[in-house]
Amino acid sequence: MGNHKRGETSATMGQYIETLVAEIEATPVLGACEAQATQPLETVFFGGGTPSLLAVSQLETILTALDRRFGIASTAEVSMEMDPATFNLSHAQGYRAAGINRVSLGAQAFQDKLLAAAGRFHRRADIARAVALLRQAGFENISLDLMSGLPHQTLAQWESSLREAIALHPTHLSIYDLIVEPQTAFARYFTPGEAPLPSDRLTAEMYNMAQAMLVAHGYDHYEICNYAQPGYESQHNLTYWLCHPNYGFGMGATSYLPQPSGPQRIDRPRTQATYRTWVEAFAQNSGTTADPTLPPSEQVLETIMMGLRLKPGISVDEIYRVYGEAGLVELGQAIAPHVANRWVIIEPAACHSGDSPVAQKILKPSHRIRLSDPQGFLMSNVVITDAFNALEKVTSANR
Repeated sequence: MGNHKRGETSATMGQYIETLVAEIEATPVLGACEAQATQPLETVFFGGGTPSLLAVSQLETILTALDRRFGIASTAEVSMEMDPATFNLSHAQGYRAAGINRVSLGAQAFQDKLLAAAGRFHRRADIARAVALLRQAGFENISLDLMSGLPHQTLAQWESSLREAIALHPTHLSIYDLIVEPQTAFARYFTPGEAPLPSDRLTAEMYNMAQAMLVAHGYDHYEICNYAQPGYESQHNLTYWLCHPNYGFGMGATSYLPQPSGPQRIDRPRTQATYRTWVEAFAQNSGTTADPTLPPSEQVLETIMMGLRLKPGISVDEIYRVYGEAGLVELGQAIAPHVANRWVIIEPAACHSGDSPVAQKILKPSHRIRLSDPQGFLMSNVVITDAFNALEKVTSANR
């Protein structure tokens, strides 16, 4: 079970649950004056920190509060992130009985030395044991997280991790590249792109290897970092990537909620003391905050940033409605080199003269833009940055 302190014996966790429930109870129901108010939650996701340290009773308390306030659909996807060495069969059975029906298991790697270097408490043997316990508890929908770009990680080790993960037959896999966040303990020891972290070229090879192996084993590469067997895409994460309204609760959580003047993004504090103070003020203000609503231009940029992560890409129509013809011209010229090198695909195919796609009207409102797999996905940051800069040029010209 590692060195974790579980919710059953943690007074701090108990206090946090009380604050979390208070926030849920103070939150206005989306569309309270419309028919939308009768629609229950379609997805619930327990993430951040280590939710699998929650006592079953604590999980039940949170789900009861959500159901009482918003309703939870009988067909809802109810997910929980779990670390392999933090639960036993009794916990897994309790979570399943409480309503959890999808588990995202943080495997990360199948080499003990890599797990230790990444600061993980579990080891290789814990991963297969955790999957077996989850299946014994009745879970069918199990996702595995794997991480590339770890310190000292080799291509051979990455291939081995992929093979071991596939052998466990998860319904879903999330493949993430290690991100060294500034001002973290990890950043004090490692610099991106420098040994012992793998080079950018090596992490690109790892990405391409994962894509080839997982697609060959029947997983659909439906999002930059995510693969699913048919029908097992993460419905909760699709809510974020499609920029649909969603509630967020707890430390560090973010909501994206419609308001008469436009969608509002609400960010919570990241420490327990500041979060408790925030919830107290939130409740006193009848569930309102001073967070501004997002202007149309920022909504479009968010659609581009999130939507291009997905296999179908984005519709050009929303960009046209906000930025007009000038936006399509600038964006078309910005992505033209990426169309030429096949990072970006325009559907239906753009009409242009000769071999150069740099036509004044390369884009039309009826088009869709998507990234190719795997190279376009791999270079997504470059494409998205160029798209942002092109539309910012239009915004600046209109000021």
